[in-house]
Amino acid sequence: MKNAVVAQSGGPSPVINASLQGVIDASARFPEQIGRVFAARHGVEGLLQEQLIDLSAVPREEIALLRHTPSAGAIGTCRYKLGEGHEEDFHRIVDVFAAHEIGYFFYIGGNDSMDTAAKLSVLAEQRGLDTRVIGVPKTIDNDVGDPEFRLVDHTPGYGSAARYWAYITQVLDEENRGMRPSECVSVIQAMGRAAGFIPAAARLADPERQMPLQLYLPESSHTLESMADKVAEELRRSGRCIVVVSEGFNVGSLGEAHDAFGHVEYGASRTTVAQVVINHLNSLKLPVRGQATAQVPGVLQRSTSAFISTVDQEEAYQVGRKAVELAAAGETGLMATILRRSRTAGYEAYYDKAPLAAVANSARGLPSAWLSDDELDVTDEFVRYARPLIGESWPNLGLVDGIQRFARITPVVVPTKLGEYVPVSHR
Repeated sequence: MKNAVVAQSGGPSPVINASLQGVIDASARFPEQIGRVFAARHGVEGLLQEQLIDLSAVPREEIALLRHTPSAGAIGTCRYKLGEGHEEDFHRIVDVFAAHEIGYFFYIGGNDSMDTAAKLSVLAEQRGLDTRVIGVPKTIDNDVGDPEFRLVDHTPGYGSAARYWAYITQVLDEENRGMRPSECVSVIQAMGRAAGFIPAAARLADPERQMPLQLYLPESSHTLESMADKVAEELRRSGRCIVVVSEGFNVGSLGEAHDAFGHVEYGASRTTVAQVVINHLNSLKLPVRGQATAQVPGVLQRSTSAFISTVDQEEAYQVGRKAVELAAAGETGLMATILRRSRTAGYEAYYDKAPLAAVANSARGLPSAWLSDDELDVTDEFVRYARPLIGESWPNLGLVDGIQRFARITPVVVPTKLGEYVPVSHR
């Protein structure tokens, strides 16, 4: 019998804790193989500093609330990069595995996290440790995997983010319809650095294409100037326009801030894409009365539980369970994955596995075939792909005194067995 440790990495999602609960629940099904289940507090930083939470000591009612608890407040996450020059960090993690008899490591994260998991799997084997490493996919961006969708059809978190965007686009259109004499252009900025899956989901609010809706994705070749021309055309035609623009749409310098992975942190940058867009539009003479206004939801699109897709929630839970089943069967160096049985028949997901080495640092964008010819919209094929992922019903959140009760895991910290350690990037 060996212990297990689970960690989360990177930006959270509305259903990240459903995967965490899936790992915990499935681990209990293998009592002869898996002993105690620990969580690394704030991801790999917790591993490096030997800060482990004993999840086996957490009351079951708190574990049951994880499925409905968004974001990563339960056990914490981080954006600590493990890569070239961090060999000491990698060896430290393996030392922690050995000290606490860790035979199973489950890493919930995106493409960078899968790269870390792949390296840890190889290093554990080289060090002679019988530690099985399995990745659990997570990212609202839906950019993990290959362009052919053979490794993973979609990632947990995307369905809920897509549902959020379908709903707020519907509401924004209603707002714009009423305020058009003074606010003729409504601009809203969506997450998505290099992949347009999130802003594309705005089309799910209007699959019949009745709204004066324009989508500007990272994959688009449009510029600020061509955007202004297209918005003006829509204003002459409809008198109003809804513009959904990706945070990764190229509008020039934003005074970008970067995280440890080198990714742009748009929320910490000096300005936003949406602000640049409305400044440009409002500097021109619009063909109708009114002005452009901007909204930037920011982290709300990845942390608002009211918009959780019940389909996404269940799949996040099941892929966490699948990860444990793979490890219990002796597998390692893999990521549990979600695939789709058919592109043409009714939607049905199933759970499989993909090599971590194939997924590591993968990055896929929205397929060019899913962009409309004018690059202002997405095709019906995208709508058929994404529509089943947002579900049909509202989640059951279980309100107490009118607000949601989140899972609260009191940190029962496991006694340390190694000396203090300062991660390489913190020195």
